[in-house]
Amino acid sequence: MTRRKIERVQTGVRLEKRTLKVLKAVAAHHEMGLGDLIEGIVLHSFEGKAPFDPETLAFITSMRQAYGLDLTAADSHKLSETEE
Repeated sequence: MTRRKIERVQTGVRLEKRTLKVLKAVAAHHEMGLGDLIEGIVLHSFEGKAPFDPETLAFITSMRQAYGLDLTAADSHKLSETEE
């Protein structure tokens, strides 16, 4: 496999707490970094492709249950932050 050279930058992305926990679990499950996982999800999405196979989707379902993540795609543009 030929590796493509890229330039990465540090970013301060804010994510919903339980969503981040699930993403971290998926990254660990695939033995990859969180940034690599997010890049893969985004690149797949940009091409209209699903980023996960059925096995990973099953793992995500179990992690969503474990971390109480009840948000869905329908919630994505309806979220607001609580004040701490």
